[in-house]
Amino acid sequence: MRGLGTLANVATVVLGTVAGLLFGRRVPERVRDTVLWGIGLLVVGVGVSSFLETRNAVFPVCAIVLGGLVGELLRIEDRLEGAGEWLRARFEGPRQTLDAATPSTFVDGFVIASLTFCVGALTVVGSLQDGISGDAQLLMVKAALDGIVSIVYAAAYGWGVGFSALSVLVLQGVVTVLGVVVGDNLLDDRMVAEMEATGGPMIIGVGLRLLDLKQIRLASFLPGLAIAPVLVALFAVD
Repeated sequence: MRGLGTLANVATVVLGTVAGLLFGRRVPERVRDTVLWGIGLLVVGVGVSSFLETRNAVFPVCAIVLGGLVGELLRIEDRLEGAGEWLRARFEGPRQTLDAATPSTFVDGFVIASLTFCVGALTVVGSLQDGISGDAQLLMVKAALDGIVSIVYAAAYGWGVGFSALSVLVLQGVVTVLGVVVGDNLLDDRMVAEMEATGGPMIIGVGLRLLDLKQIRLASFLPGLAIAPVLVALFAVD
């Protein structure tokens, strides 16, 4: 059944969030912080490993720069945060005047979880594979990993993490439909490698946010994931 992998991914994020809310809050804050920092370090490591997949660093560099320009013109980060704030207001009600200027953990959880679960070649390749052949194996692996991470995120950031399932549903659903329509000639191995390398620095940025080292406007770089395979198609010589 095409789309099953995405539905499973949505379910694990929601269930992981529920588990994190039910049990994570019972864990001492220092333990939650340590686990979250551990996830942050692992995320940085995954990002570095992804970047090393490149066969020519010019492709991810150009994709990141061009993607950042497009993302800022489209105000993707602001729109993502705005969506998180709209969801928070919808389900929590208006914020009090005194805390209106304080960053919302709901929005932080939604944005960070959305970026974590949606950035990376596994998201695109797994969804394309699901759409092309109905093989959801890659997305099932991703679903399990996202479910575990969502437990930790929900314990730290609250139930805004669960709403990142909407981001997963929209992005992976669109890519799965694209796979059904276009078929298996969309991406070759080189395109996938450079797309993964482009996602590497974004994943590192997620880790930096988890470690409270730098609040990078990561969503603005997301167009780079689409730009990288286009650059490969136009300029790769091997």
